[in-house]
Amino acid sequence: MMTSTTTLAIGTSAGTLLLTATSALVMGLFAGLSHRHQRQFFAWTRKIRRKDETNTEYDKPSAWLAGLYEAQCGLAQKPCVAEDFKDIATIGTMLAGIADHTEGVRFELAKVVESVRGYVATALPAPGQAVRIGLPEHRARLEQAMRQEAARDELAHAVLAAQKKIKELRHS
Repeated sequence: MMTSTTTLAIGTSAGTLLLTATSALVMGLFAGLSHRHQRQFFAWTRKIRRKDETNTEYDKPSAWLAGLYEAQCGLAQKPCVAEDFKDIATIGTMLAGIADHTEGVRFELAKVVESVRGYVATALPAPGQAVRIGLPEHRARLEQAMRQEAARDELAHAVLAAQKKIKELRHS
């Protein structure tokens, strides 16, 4: 009589079982790494989305500050009357309207608005009909023009500080 050995079921040999277990382990490891990568990707996406929202929030103030800086630079070292401050006063009013609603730069925008008001308040009187001005009047106007230039310099520093803060918030 002839004897033969047969396995009870196909695929139950030790080699096949080991291959199946190894394959399951590799697939589990791959699935875990994929899940981890997916979580990191979605966290990065949320971070970028928040950053974009922050950048959008600061677009208007940033543009207005740039316009204000340009306008005040145009009036540098020039004695100005109230009419010359029209653009600066308008931008100051726009910034005052949003200063309380812009969380990250509220303090800096309030400082800019205060500086705008201080600068506009230094307007020289409109030139009158008098052709000759006396020495005391000339000195008074000269002092007022120097106060005006100091107020303009203070405004420039406030604008630059606000722009720097916005830039920091955009890059954080």
